[in-house]
Amino acid sequence: MTHSWLPEGPAAVRGTVVILPGRGEHGGVYERFGRRLAYDAYAVHAVDAGDAGATLAETVAKLAADAVGPVVLAGSDTGALHALALAVSGTGALGGLILVGLPGPDLPEAPADWQQELEARTACPTHRARLDGDADFVRGALSEPVSAELSAVLGDPALDVLTTPALVLHGADDRLAPASAASALADRLPGAELVLARTASHDVLNDAIHRTVAAHVVQWLERLRADGPARPLLAVRPAAAPAASR
Repeated sequence: MTHSWLPEGPAAVRGTVVILPGRGEHGGVYERFGRRLAYDAYAVHAVDAGDAGATLAETVAKLAADAVGPVVLAGSDTGALHALALAVSGTGALGGLILVGLPGPDLPEAPADWQQELEARTACPTHRARLDGDADFVRGALSEPVSAELSAVLGDPALDVLTTPALVLHGADDRLAPASAASALADRLPGAELVLARTASHDVLNDAIHRTVAAHVVQWLERLRADGPARPLLAVRPAAAPAASR
């Protein structure tokens, strides 16, 4: 199943973002993020995590074929690994990648109960309440190890020459996936930008600072539409330091 949030007028679509959820999630948990991007004229489609393997590749390829470009594939948690694998395999005409909460090969101990899982996932009370009352959300899924087959993409030599622009987003306070894995990946990808979200937990797109994160994503998408994300559209001069008191 695919959940979609679209701009009010089709003629105004500035690009398309396809979201791949992570462990325990379904596409509907990205409603807030999807509506935020749709407000800025981006079409957003979130694919349920149950779609995997060839089915996932076929779904993404179809969405990309029917979409207004640039088409950006965004993945959170294991969804980030799926997104990376699909980019390496050449699935769809991808204009960019957004990789969020990337789980590395060595994961910390999983949360012991649901309350600990909620706390590890997000610090946003609104999103915690949503997950707590979501019958379709799979509790305890973070206890499932990431398959070696899926994690293998992190060691793929093709990453060193993958020129697809990438935004690597990671919570600085992520207790489920060390930021070192995200940093190492960003160092390998030729067109990657690494953003560490201060105070953010694992679900960076749905954390307490989701507005700030979404705003940065929109800015990155706008740069992608222009001359590429490496070139800022705004030149910002920092405020001068206050004069030392005499």
